[in-house]
Amino acid sequence: MRVRQLTSAAVALLLAAGLGGCSDGRDPARTPGLAPASADPTSGTGDVRTADRNAVRVGGRLRWAVDGVPATLNVYQGAATADSALLAHALYPSLFRPDGHGRLVPDPDYLAGAESTPPGQQPQVVTYRLNPRAVWSDGTPLTAADLTAQRTALSGLDPAYQGGRPAGYDAIDAIAQGADPHEVRVTFRRPYAEWRSLFGPLYPAAETATPAAFNRALTGGEHLSAGPYTVSGYDAAAGQVVLTRNPRWWGDQPKTDRIEFIAAPPEGRLDALDQNRLDIAPLTAAVDQAVPGSAPAASATPTASAAPTATPTATPDAAGTPTAEAAPPPAAPEAAALALRRAEGLHGVIVHRAVGASLTQLTLNSAHGPLADPALRLALTRAVDRRRIADAALTPLGLPGAPLGSHLLAGDQDGYRDNSAAAGPADAARLFDEAGWKRPDNGGTRTKDDKELTLTLLVPAGSATAQRTADALTADLGESGVEVKAVTASAGTFVQEQLAAGEYDLALFSWPAGTSPASEQRPVYAKPRPDADGTLDVGSNYARSGTEEIDRLFDRATAELDPAARLGLLQEADVRIWQLGHSVPLYQRPELVGVRAGVAGAGVWGYGWPRFQDVGWSA
Repeated sequence: MRVRQLTSAAVALLLAAGLGGCSDGRDPARTPGLAPASADPTSGTGDVRTADRNAVRVGGRLRWAVDGVPATLNVYQGAATADSALLAHALYPSLFRPDGHGRLVPDPDYLAGAESTPPGQQPQVVTYRLNPRAVWSDGTPLTAADLTAQRTALSGLDPAYQGGRPAGYDAIDAIAQGADPHEVRVTFRRPYAEWRSLFGPLYPAAETATPAAFNRALTGGEHLSAGPYTVSGYDAAAGQVVLTRNPRWWGDQPKTDRIEFIAAPPEGRLDALDQNRLDIAPLTAAVDQAVPGSAPAASATPTASAAPTATPTATPDAAGTPTAEAAPPPAAPEAAALALRRAEGLHGVIVHRAVGASLTQLTLNSAHGPLADPALRLALTRAVDRRRIADAALTPLGLPGAPLGSHLLAGDQDGYRDNSAAAGPADAARLFDEAGWKRPDNGGTRTKDDKELTLTLLVPAGSATAQRTADALTADLGESGVEVKAVTASAGTFVQEQLAAGEYDLALFSWPAGTSPASEQRPVYAKPRPDADGTLDVGSNYARSGTEEIDRLFDRATAELDPAARLGLLQEADVRIWQLGHSVPLYQRPELVGVRAGVAGAGVWGYGWPRFQDVGWSA
C-alpha cells in the first residue's frame, strides 16, 4: 500500500496536543484564575475575553508564545506550521472568516459582498465585491490579479509550483475583472459549493504569479502584506517575530503598538508566564505533556524545565508534540494534573479553555487482523462507550464530557447531528456473537476458531489525555471481552512509520474539523484505489475501508449549491461511514490558553482566529 506524504502542518493537525495541542481544567465557577467555559458545549463561542473596543487602550506591546519562528508565512507551502497560519491572519486578507459555529461569513475589511449564481444555473459564477479601501502595504489595491495568481499556484495545473493544493482551486475555470477594478468574477468549470473557503488567506500576485516566487520561503518584512499589522522583525536565530501597526491599514485601528511572537517550548511556558515573560501562551501541550517530576507546585520557585524542545505544527496541532529524536517519557495524568493546578494558580494569569475544532476518533484498520471482517468492526464500534471515553478525557480538564456522534461535523458546528445509531443495535454482545466471537463462560477474552480477540491500540506518546483515553478504551472494550494492548509512538514516527505502515488494529488521533467538510473530509474516507503499478494508494484513509457510494455522496455534496441539500448529503455520508465501521468519533480535542489578566480579545478561538486589531490591554 502507498500513503501520500503529508505536509508538516497536516501531520501536526493529526497529533495536536491532547492527541497527538492546548487544554484546560476544573470547575470554572469555583477555581480561581480559571475563565468560565460555556456550560453548553454546542454554544460555539470558544472562550475569549472580549471587551468593547472603547475599553481597550491604545498602545503597549503583547508577548505571544509560539512553537517556533515559522520557516514560511505562506500557509500553502509544505514547511508551513500552525504558527504560519496564526501570523498570516494578522498580515494577509481572508475574504471570509468563520464564526463560532464554523460558518464562513464575509470579512468586511476585505469584502463588500459576494454572490454565487443560484443552484442549477451553469456555469457557476461567483461575483466578489472587494472593499475599495483594501490595499497592499505598497498602496496598490487588491484586484483580480491577486486571485488569478493564487488560483494558478494552487490549481495543480503547473507542477512547478511546490506545496499543497487546497480543494476548490482546481474547479475554477477563469477569473476576470468585473464592471470595475473592485469587482471580480470567478467562473467554475464545475459547481463548487464550498467556494467561500477559497482565497483565505490571499497573497499578493507578486508572491504567487510564478513558481519561483511561490516556492521561496515567505519571511521577513520585505514582502507585501494587507492586514492590520506588518512585519518589522523576523529573527529565527533570536526566536522572535515582531509585528507593528500597518500604516496603510484602512479598518479599525489596531489597539496594540507591537506584538512580539516569541518561540517558547511548551514545557517552559508556565515558567515564562509566572516570570512575566509572556502575556498569551497556548498551554495544552504544557499541561498535557507534562513530564512526571518536572512540574513544581504553584508555590514553588519556578525552574527551567529539562524537557526536550517540541517541534511545531508538524505533529497534530502545532501545540508542540515532541520529535522522535527528543521524545519525552510517557506523560502521566498525575503530572498533567499538577501542571494544570500550577497554571490555575499563576498570579495575574487567566486560563481559558474550550473544546477545539478538531475531532478525536478511534480508527479501525480494516486491512489488518480480525478487523477485516466488517461485522466485527460494527460490534466493536457499538462496544465503545463514547460518553465514558469523553468523560475520562475531558472532565479532568474541567470541560463537559460531551461525546461526538458525527465523523464530519463537530458538536458546536452548524448542522451537527448524532448519527451513531446507524452503526446498528446497541447490543454489542449480540453483534460479537453473530460475528463468531464468543465469550467463554468465565467472562474472559472472546475467541473464534481458538484465537483470542486481542487488538493493538496505537497511541501518541507523551500525552496525558491520550493515555486517559486509551485507559478508558482498554477498560471499556475489556468489559466486552476484547483485550486491547496499547502501543505508543512519538509524533516523529506516528504518521509515516505507523499509520502509513498499517501494522496496527486501532489508532487514536485527531482530524481537524474544517469549515468545508465536503471537500476537506473526503480524503479521510475515500475508497483506496490502486496506482498504475497496482499498489494500493490509501491516501489519508488510514482505516483502509471505503465504498463507491460514500465517494459519490462526498462528490455530490461538494457540487451541491443548495445548503440544506448539501447538509443532507453529508449526513447520508456520515451514516454510511458509521455502517462501514470505519472509525468511532469520540470527542472534540481540548484547548487551553493562558492569558495575562487585563488582556482583551485573547483566549481559545475555536474555528476562528484572533481579530488582531481588537487584541490589547484594557484601559
